[in-house]
Order: sequence, then structure tokens, then C-alpha cells
Amino acid sequence: MNLVYAYPWDIVGDPAAPERLAALGVDAVALAASYHSTRAATPLHPAHRVLDVPHSAFYLPVRAEAWGRLVPAAPTWTTPDAYLLASDALRAAGLKVYAWTVLTHNAHLGQAHPDLVVRNAFGDRYPYALCPAWEDVADYCERLVREVLTAGEPDGLILEGCGPMGFGHQSVHEKTAGADFDAGLMSLCFCARCADLYPAGTGDRVRAAIDSPVAPGGTGSKPGGTGASVLEAALGPLADEVRAVRVELSAALRRRLTSTARQVAPNLPIALHADPDPWATGPFSALPEGERAADVLVGNCWGDPDKDAARLSRLGELCGPGQRVGAYVLALPPRPADAEALAELLSTYVKAGASEIHLYHAGLASPQRWAAMKDALRIAGR
Repeated sequence: MNLVYAYPWDIVGDPAAPERLAALGVDAVALAASYHSTRAATPLHPAHRVLDVPHSAFYLPVRAEAWGRLVPAAPTWTTPDAYLLASDALRAAGLKVYAWTVLTHNAHLGQAHPDLVVRNAFGDRYPYALCPAWEDVADYCERLVREVLTAGEPDGLILEGCGPMGFGHQSVHEKTAGADFDAGLMSLCFCARCADLYPAGTGDRVRAAIDSPVAPGGTGSKPGGTGASVLEAALGPLADEVRAVRVELSAALRRRLTSTARQVAPNLPIALHADPDPWATGPFSALPEGERAADVLVGNCWGDPDKDAARLSRLGELCGPGQRVGAYVLALPPRPADAEALAELLSTYVKAGASEIHLYHAGLASPQRWAAMKDALRIAGR
């Protein structure tokens, strides 16, 4: 199974897009049903070359009766039923359509409901990050999945951001480089719900570690974070309990959403963007013990190929009978527009256990990158 990711606006208004996508050699398109704000290039669209998406939006009609306290916004930069129009066009070209559903990454709702967002140990809010410890957030995610499946009738479901987002975020004019914050410590949520779940003294330990000129263990802090070792050294005897709280936040939301999906569409394939690291935050949520309700565990493959392959291998170890591993492969910069190089990456990930290739991203790619993706799939025997 090969999938390529796309936005509804990549297809709506471009009659040639569905056949062009089919010509890549993929089986399905992961089509955004719910997505965050962005500024997107559209190099092959006949009507525009850059599209500003100023806020998170839901790309199916927003029916007031389907929502609770949190109601997603409709887009103004494309038609409110863009997902449905794009889905119909893709299916007419012989492609399956998977609903790419972004969950807790939503700055529009976070800004409207600041009491429901992730807060770091200093009390700073991350407005793009809804915290799933709150029932209103979990309820919104459940309603989102139900509405995507009911109104969108996809051929598969892809869940992204199925857990708490963290410090790392490509905000408008991001200006955090040079502070040398440990990303893991800055990602721990201390909203009113999460803070009560941690053992006493957790916040004090985290604040002291972040403000220390030397990272825990005397190793010195490093830009972008140093991983589990820094977190565990900072938390000391509290690490196991804090880690269990974090893992359960993602697991509880995941169980709730997969159960809802099975109720609405019992046989629909479910793919999870997941990370076996129990401290993971962001769009690839922590999944250290696997998830039997999912069909595919998709690992991020945007970084060092060896580390990405190791992550895929670990996800494979977490799979039960009938479950598969997917590789979420970057075909955009800094990767070169080189079919041979991309094919080599695909082969590396397949050897690591991936049976699905998830290519990112068709709508953002230049003609040269389209050709590289198409040829890479052929060269790699996909």
C-alpha cells in the first residue's frame, strides 16, 4: 500500500490533479479533513501558487448539531465542502481516500479556549496545543472522528496528534532558537488538569532543570533537547510516575477514538501517527506498548535514515497479528529531488519493516519532485 498526502485545495479547482496523483503509482491519497494553519505552496495548481491558511479548519460542512463546546472553523480560502469535492474527484480517478485527521493541534480553538491548552512548568500557554486531559478536548476529538467518518465516508482513517502536543512548533516567525531549552522538559504540560496528576514537586524539578546552566547529569544542555535521559535525570525518582501519566493521556484518547471509529465504521482501516518513545509529544504521539485497535502504526521518517529505520523496527515489534508498519517519508526539502536517493530511502524503510509508504507531500511538490516520487516508487518496486 502506497499513499501520498494532499490538501483538499490541491485538488479542488484543478481538474488535472486526480489523474496526476493516480499517475504517481499510489493506491490512496491521505486527504486532510481537519488541519492546522499553514502557508502552502501550490506549484501545480492552475489558479494560485501560494495559499494562506490563517487558522485551523474542518474541510467538511460544519453542522452545529454535531459539536459540543468546541466547534471547528470552516475555511474561507476554499469551499466549505472541499474535502467532499476532492474525495469524489479522487475516487473517480480510481484512488482510495484516507481521511487525514489532525486532532489536538488547533490554534483556532486553543486561542478561543485558553483554559484547555497545554501549559509548561512556568505557566506559559501553548495556544496551538489542546490538552487531551480535559474532557472537552477529548469530546471534541471524538466528535471530530465521528463526523469525519459519517459525513466524509473515507476508505481509511489516519489519526495525527492523538495526544498532547509539545514545545516544538513552527509558529509564525518562530524565535526560540538559541535559548537552548530542552524540548522534552518544555513539553511537559502543567495545565490545571495535568498538574494534579503528577506527584508533588514535579513542577519545581522541571523549572529548576530548565533554568539550570548545566543540564541534568552534568552533560550540558543542547539545542532541541537531549531526549529521555535529560527528562529522567531532571525528574529523578518521579520519572516513572510522570511518564506513566503522559503515556496514559495519549492511550486514553487513542482508545476512545478507535472505539468510536469501530462503532461508526467497523471494518475501516485505522492508521496512527505514532512514536514508540514514551516521552514523545507532537503529531506522532507516544505509543510505547502498541495499540491493538489500529491497523497501521506510522512512524516519522523525516530525519536521520538510520534512526528512522530503528524507530520503524521498534514499531514493528509492537505490532500484533495482522498489524502493519507505515513509513511517513519526506519527499520535500531538505531531501533532494532525486529519484535514486528517494528510492534508497524507501528500500531502507521497507527493510526496517514498513509495508506501507506514506509520501509527504503531493500538493507542495514541484514538478521535479513529482517525477522523483513517481520514479522512486518504481525503482523501489513499490
